[in-house]
Amino acid sequence: MEAFSPTPPQWTESSIHVFQFCCPKCGAGTIDAQAVWINRRSPVYGENSRRKWQEFYHCKCGCSWWAWSSDRPPSKYAPSDQDEDECNDLDPFS
Repeated sequence: MEAFSPTPPQWTESSIHVFQFCCPKCGAGTIDAQAVWINRRSPVYGENSRRKWQEFYHCKCGCSWWAWSSDRPPSKYAPSDQDEDECNDLDPFS
């Protein structure tokens, strides 16, 4: 199963909407999911006209759940707002 397939897998039909990015049954995170599908056919526009998608996860415990992409916690690898401010302070042309 490809995450960006246009056709949703059957396991998404019984998915539960969660508000935290973890399995509601066992608490496993997205990294432990056995399958992932992202519904990119129907984006929703939220605050500041930013797009968000439904991200579906099929957990190793058998539970299927989904959450909005905008609810995903920040990545430790992504630059934070503070990092960008520090970089701007170093720019002599700003």
